[in-house]
Amino acid sequence: MTDTAIAWDTYSGQRPERRPVNSRGETTWFNWTQYQDHGPGVELLEAGPGDRVLDLGCGKGGNAAHLTAVGMHPVGVDVSPKQLAAARSRWGDMPSLELHQAEAVQFLQQDRAYDAVYSVYGAVWFTDPARLLPAIRARLRPGGRLVFSQRPPVEGCYGCQASYIPRGDDEDPLVVKRWDYEPEVWEQVLTEHGFDDVHASVMAAPPGRRTVGTLIVSARA
Repeated sequence: MTDTAIAWDTYSGQRPERRPVNSRGETTWFNWTQYQDHGPGVELLEAGPGDRVLDLGCGKGGNAAHLTAVGMHPVGVDVSPKQLAAARSRWGDMPSLELHQAEAVQFLQQDRAYDAVYSVYGAVWFTDPARLLPAIRARLRPGGRLVFSQRPPVEGCYGCQASYIPRGDDEDPLVVKRWDYEPEVWEQVLTEHGFDDVHASVMAAPPGRRTVGTLIVSARA
């Protein structure tokens, strides 16, 4: 197992399971932000029933499961066996949901086309955009959407940064790389890689004591 897979397996054990239902009583739903019942939904993908949609860094599969429930054909990819095992345990009976263990750029080398590609705090955040964006662009059908979300960058900390995943008290944390840019820089980077209709902005956190919003970026092939 690669060091990256070990890191995300460790992270998987630290994350709570998705609730059985959300505040609206729904058993599946799409969430772009780090907050429950907050923000836009699947409409950002501009995809519909029958469309093939790729989830890069699908984790435990909740968002992909919702796409299945509304008639799309999602393909979830994650490097972590434990994340995928949890996804299969909860959502494995959904016939149109595909789940694959692979690194994102490696998976995109397969000759398959997608109507939309998305990443929610997933592989787009944790993969070098110079490698990943051309691979995504090559697999999106003309007019297809790329949409991703992640935390906004810390002021002054841009480009490749380190994320630390804690382990036991006597163990050093695991380290994975992430790529942090301000919204206008993401717009420039995506445009340079051949995407059009690029928009990047930070959605404010829900009311309360929370202050960190969610960076949401969209583009069109």
